[in-house]
Amino acid sequence: MSNKYKVTVNDILTEISFLASKSSGPGGQHVNKVNTKMTLNFDIQASSILNDEQKKIILDKLASRINKEGKLSVTAQNKRSQLQNKEMALRKCDKLLAKAFAIKKPRKLTKPKKSAILKRLDDKKKHSEKKSMRRRLE
Repeated sequence: MSNKYKVTVNDILTEISFLASKSSGPGGQHVNKVNTKMTLNFDIQASSILNDEQKKIILDKLASRINKEGKLSVTAQNKRSQLQNKEMALRKCDKLLAKAFAIKKPRKLTKPKKSAILKRLDDKKKHSEKKSMRRRLE
């Protein structure tokens, strides 16, 4: 996988929909009157912007965030205004997409140093002698 598959929120902005609802976040009595919680929804399968490989990557990597209808859902309710929560939801979605398309570095196999091997064997030998000394006393 290379970065040619990478997708950002700006790429899919036209296909994103928002839903406002009552928030449980900060705001006191104001919270009970105003719909400040914002839920970002993105229908992955219906997207005309994403190609099949990108859809597959998103569906695989973000499976826990995708509902039964195949929509990626991101919620924000920490701020007191709809606009701030909308921006926060977009930032969250952007981070999720960046994480999904991030390329994992392969682990380089390393070999322990000769001194570390010798120290480990020496420690084992000392531990063994200590145990055997205890056996003789009993």
